[in-house]
Amino acid sequence: MDTLDNLRAFALTARAGSFSAAARQLDVATSVVTKRIGQLEHRVKARLFNRSTRGLQLTEEGRQHLAAVERLLGEAEGLLSAMGQAPARLQGRLRIKVPSTFSALVLGDLLLRFQKKHPELALEVAAFDRPVNPLEEGYDLALTMSPLSYAAVAEHPLAALERVIVAAPRYLRKRGTPRHPRDLLGHDILNYQPMGNAWSFEGPEGTVSVELSPRLASNDGQLLLRGAIEGLGITALSGFLPASATAEGLLQPLLPAWRAPVFTLKALVPQTRADSRAVAALVSWLRSELPVRLTQGA
Repeated sequence: MDTLDNLRAFALTARAGSFSAAARQLDVATSVVTKRIGQLEHRVKARLFNRSTRGLQLTEEGRQHLAAVERLLGEAEGLLSAMGQAPARLQGRLRIKVPSTFSALVLGDLLLRFQKKHPELALEVAAFDRPVNPLEEGYDLALTMSPLSYAAVAEHPLAALERVIVAAPRYLRKRGTPRHPRDLLGHDILNYQPMGNAWSFEGPEGTVSVELSPRLASNDGQLLLRGAIEGLGITALSGFLPASATAEGLLQPLLPAWRAPVFTLKALVPQTRADSRAVAALVSWLRSELPVRLTQGA
């Protein structure tokens, strides 16, 4: 177990940025962490950190192997859990990737409540919108609406997110109200970039797709929401995002006879983490709580 302790000290130090911060997380003296790192460096015959008065930096060898070390630690935790040696309470650390806008408006509150339920479990949450392969980048779990799939990564659907087409009344007074998806070709479009420029709809004529040339494209849903409220054009967003602005009359729903494809929020879990009790508990918590949270609105 000494080797696992040394690897854990290395991973925590790399993420925390200092021996003292890692020691606080491990609840040991700083000297214990430095000793474990020294033992690991002696074992692998390579320097893993550059120490200087300016701080602690990973060496090239350290950067190269950090993700593999974290995957190995995850596998060890899963094995111990499967063997019945894990404590009854959830412990350890979960590295989670979440979409930034969705996290700010919906997920953040749920994650805080989950951690309150499990005070001995540490969460490391990274919020950004690019697609992530959690296996390659060392995450225990990645939440995404991207349609991409990855080898050796399981997908767990969590919630369906209805998309709505909206624009400001002042924009519609100036440019007219579209009645058919093809009418969008004559309008200014504010597009959620990760989903591409082709918008598809189901309606009276079956499936209709239009390829649009956006006036504004972004992976930031809140930017598109603000642009629509300011009258810059028409946008398509997950329903929770413009709900308040629509209720206040700042935005108007469009194309009521046509249904845009539904986004599915899913959890991507590396197969190496499939036996983690903490990962399973978080997936179960989100699957039960998200529909309630979405019904309440952002």
